[in-house]
Amino acid sequence: MAPSNKAHVAVLAFPISSHSSALFFLARKLSEWAPDVAFSFFCTPKTNGSLSSLPTLPNLRIYDVADGLPEGHTPGNYREAVKRVDEIEKVSCVVSDVLLWFGREMAEQMGVAWVAFWIAGASALSVHLNTDLIRRKMGTRSEEVSARMDESLAFIPGRSLFRVRDLPEGIVFGPLDFSLYESLHRMSQDLPRAAAILVNTIEEMDYDPVLDHLRTVLNKCLPVGPLTLLAPTRPDSDDDPHSCLPWLEVQAHAPASVAYVGFGTVIMPPPSELAAAAGALEESGVHFLWSLKDNMRESLPAGFLDRTCRRGLVVPWTPQSRVLGHVAVGAFINHCRWNSVLESIAFGVPMIYRPFFADHRINARILSQVLGIAVEVKGGVLSKDGVMDGLDLLLKRGEGKEMRERIGALKLIAKNAVGETGSSTKNLEDNFGDYKGHCSLTEDSSCEYYYEEQASEEIPEDLQPAEEAREWSVDDVE
Repeated sequence: MAPSNKAHVAVLAFPISSHSSALFFLARKLSEWAPDVAFSFFCTPKTNGSLSSLPTLPNLRIYDVADGLPEGHTPGNYREAVKRVDEIEKVSCVVSDVLLWFGREMAEQMGVAWVAFWIAGASALSVHLNTDLIRRKMGTRSEEVSARMDESLAFIPGRSLFRVRDLPEGIVFGPLDFSLYESLHRMSQDLPRAAAILVNTIEEMDYDPVLDHLRTVLNKCLPVGPLTLLAPTRPDSDDDPHSCLPWLEVQAHAPASVAYVGFGTVIMPPPSELAAAAGALEESGVHFLWSLKDNMRESLPAGFLDRTCRRGLVVPWTPQSRVLGHVAVGAFINHCRWNSVLESIAFGVPMIYRPFFADHRINARILSQVLGIAVEVKGGVLSKDGVMDGLDLLLKRGEGKEMRERIGALKLIAKNAVGETGSSTKNLEDNFGDYKGHCSLTEDSSCEYYYEEQASEEIPEDLQPAEEAREWSVDDVE
């Protein structure tokens, strides 16, 4: 088949549900705005299986990439999948999750523009971009870093709020040679070469000096969030297999009275902290909905489920956005991952947080010190008294009402950002095209690219997009 001449964007997703779903929502919106541009979405079969049941458009096709086994083969798997599709319809732009560090190399080898996707906030991006500077200033030996954990990062523009202890692992502490941290470090060196970087944040909300600084070191830094508000609607039967929403309807007579607990699936509090949180929920008398995998139930106190069954519901998965959007929910206990933060903001629910790793501590600092829409569990770990204090503050005291008012204002900002004339919408439309199918980043870039001839490999004749109509897998949901 002869390659087509129309614009064709290859979208490379990182195979973790929170990353892949956000990038899929973005690709879906772009395909809607630019119907004459082809979009090919690449990820692993399991992840694609969770997405291909969503409504899509004719110019957005999903392709499977073999998983990363054997170890270290992941870049080759993506390259092979993209090469096969490129043979049929020439790729003119590569959009890739920054964790797929080889996205830049692929784009350069193909002689096309590279656009990076950053799922977290601008503040986390800023510290990663300054990894080398931070290492020079703070050192990387554990004894050096341990003695300076409370020092400010004021030597980075707009970062005086943050301390060394707030940094993600892999910058100056933790196993710096861990493959993920090495990928992030490589990303920090590569991003200035991207034609643009799409950031899952909101222009009007993010910590002001950060975006200004990023725009001095990146070609284009484009806030395009919150991507959670671009998610297509699922049929109710697919979206709520454990009947969370009917349960919340029973609680709706008391608005903002239910505590929702959700720590995702990537990391979970240790058993002692889960038991402490359960103790707080039981003793507080608060009505609660808890997303907790079945294999973690053994950490709950004996008899907890029976004693709280009249006012609590514990399920292995929830439709989180719809839960947070329900009038009965008044507090969200979470880990401060950026996706959860944006969902909380998008639906106006203040937070109680217990950060763990990655960008959690940076996000927590912004939520409490800048935005004033969240409270940290005392001591930084889940304790019975700490969780009870947080619940009391958010659900019963005046400070909680003030937080709800502040996050309510941010909710409106978030909604407007992805609206027809909003800042995130404008950033996308100005750079990816209009309804005539124009796609500026496939035609022009401030970066220079080179083309490297690749060894030819046999192209299977039966290349087809990933199977459609697969069932949603709760294992894939954050």
